[in-house]
Amino acid sequence: MIKILLVLGTFLLSCESSKTAQNNAVADSVSLSKGEVAASKDSVPPCIRAKIDSFARLQPHEQPQSVVEYQYKGKKVYYVAMPCCDFFNNVYDADCKLLGSPDGGFTGRGDGSLPGFSKEATGAKLIWKPKGK
Repeated sequence: MIKILLVLGTFLLSCESSKTAQNNAVADSVSLSKGEVAASKDSVPPCIRAKIDSFARLQPHEQPQSVVEYQYKGKKVYYVAMPCCDFFNNVYDADCKLLGSPDGGFTGRGDGSLPGFSKEATGAKLIWKPKGK
């Protein structure tokens, strides 16, 4: 039992450390107070704002780590980085249509629907991060 807990603890630490490194790169480009929304209310689509509001009501351990706006194939999209590596990180368009999950999940490779996202997405703009993270 102790070995299982140690292995699980190591997995959780590695999961958190890789996701933290990913989000620190984005967070370095925009300075936010904890829990603050970076973009003005007019620049974030209402459905994305509603998602952010719903994230803020979740328990801290359930909240995504961030919402980042990108330019992807000529359009604004919103990347939601989930709290740990075994969840898919989803990309939504401005109408909140799920475009896919470029990474995350058990394999870390997402759902396979956006294979070039990490190379093609540009202009990262941190929109939201939860309080305390």
